[in-house]
Amino acid sequence: MSKAIVLFSGGLDSTTCLAIAVQKYGAENVIALSVYYGQKHDRELRSARNVCEYYGVQRKELNLEEIFMESNCSLLKKSTEDVPAGEYVEQLRKRKGEPVSTYVPFRNGLFLSCAASIAVANDCDAVYYGAHADDSAGNAYPDCSEVFNESIRNAIWEGSGKKVAVVAPFINRTKAEVVRKGLELNVPYELTWSCYEGGEKPCGICGTCLDRQKAFEENGVEDPLWKN
Repeated sequence: MSKAIVLFSGGLDSTTCLAIAVQKYGAENVIALSVYYGQKHDRELRSARNVCEYYGVQRKELNLEEIFMESNCSLLKKSTEDVPAGEYVEQLRKRKGEPVSTYVPFRNGLFLSCAASIAVANDCDAVYYGAHADDSAGNAYPDCSEVFNESIRNAIWEGSGKKVAVVAPFINRTKAEVVRKGLELNVPYELTWSCYEGGEKPCGICGTCLDRQKAFEENGVEDPLWKN
């Protein structure tokens, strides 16, 4: 029986990926891999646990905090920067084309490599992750681009002895299209968390909050996190 690993943060994109993998492989054949890398809060990881319980999938956790100890990414608890407010396009304008401050250096490359190793050990033939076209626009997150995806996909395929495929179902899709697919699959978006802040309610002003709100609006539905 084929099995798959899903890089799983508990956010909107990775939860939609998880739903796709569960539909294809069955919950008993899916592993959700969550990574702690020194985030300022654990709110998203708590959501990851709840979503995994909902789907009944096995969940693994890694702690890679030490690798990012020298990074000043604004998502990290050791950072001297605050998480910026406003849309990504405005953040990029201020940074003159450099990646946004919430870009964790080569995070997807590192996480996918770890997932590939676990996949081989667990006889999984695929690793899923939720990168989408909006994240790579303007070089906001370089490790979400099509070029990156093609390169890492080839590297992992060869490096795993041609046993593990990297699957990025949304690499050419917008966040609104991710939500559209999730709504078709009845994804429990009320259990997910996208906000870069760690409160009980989303802040509503960080880049990922604004992108999430827009994606739901474009599908003509309200984000369930804002219903209560």
